[in-house]
Formats: sequence, structure tokens, C-alpha cells
Amino acid sequence: MCVNQTLFGDRPRFFPIFFLGTDPNFSNITIRYDEEEPYCEVRLQKCFGMLSKPKVASGKAPVVMRLLSPVQRPVQKMKDLTNFWKEGYPLVRKDLRGRYPKHYWPKDSFNAVATRRVRPQV
Repeated sequence: MCVNQTLFGDRPRFFPIFFLGTDPNFSNITIRYDEEEPYCEVRLQKCFGMLSKPKVASGKAPVVMRLLSPVQRPVQKMKDLTNFWKEGYPLVRKDLRGRYPKHYWPKDSFNAVATRRVRPQV
């Protein structure tokens, strides 16, 4: 059973199909509903500066974020984005800096510029 059926029956207006990213181009990030909880898959670098995760169903259902590496492989799955930036990101950053040294991995992810490129444009 999909999440939209369990929360509100068949009222799709509470369930957007995308949200805007924080990168300078405001990329559309697709929200999927084909599992128990709504989720999105997004490259980690598009989430820099994002302080809170998206919610659907009028704020009642958090969207699970599946963060991906630059080559679209899963890196982290979480519901609490703020906690991830504080505790999980330093460990993930260390690993990804070794695998993808040309990419942008800032220490301060809260104030970093989100990007779709290898490095943000100045």
C-alpha cells in the first residue's frame, strides 16, 4: 500500500511530485511514493545549505532522503537532515573526498553552496 493511500486515501493534491533543490538552478527533485514512505534520491552536493527536509501530506509525512554520490550510488539514507549535517556528514565527507577528490566537499555544509557541477561556479 502506498503512503498516499494510508494517510489520506486518494487526495493527491497533498502529495507533490517534486520539490525545488537549493542549488543555484533550483533543480526539481522528484518525490516518489511507490514504497512505504515517500522518498527522494538526490546527489549529496545538491543538498548543501538545505537545513530541513521536505514534508508531504500538509507536513505530516517526512520525505526520506537517499543521498547519492557523484556517480549516483547510494551514500546515506535518512530522515533527519539537520542531524546528518552535524554527525553523519563528516564521516561521509571523509570517504567521498578520497573517492572523488575533484568534487566539492566543504567542511561547513550548512553554509555551503549547493551545486550540480563538480565545483560551484564563482
